[in-house]
Amino acid sequence: MYINGQEISEDTHFQDHIEHQVPIQIYRNSQHKDIGYIEDYNGNFIKVNNTFYNRNQFTFISRPGY
Repeated sequence: MYINGQEISEDTHFQDHIEHQVPIQIYRNSQHKDIGYIEDYNGNFIKVNNTFYNRNQFTFISRPGY
């Protein structure tokens, strides 16, 4: 499926992570911001830990097994 550290960006990636309860890590400019499970997403935002992260401003990394 996904390897630890793989960048995810497509709707199918986010949907897979929701369905299989795979956590993600969130970065902005190489700075760690958050880690958790995707609660929801749309074309502009990813919701993790009740916070909306702009898909154009943040990098989302798959963390299976975390």
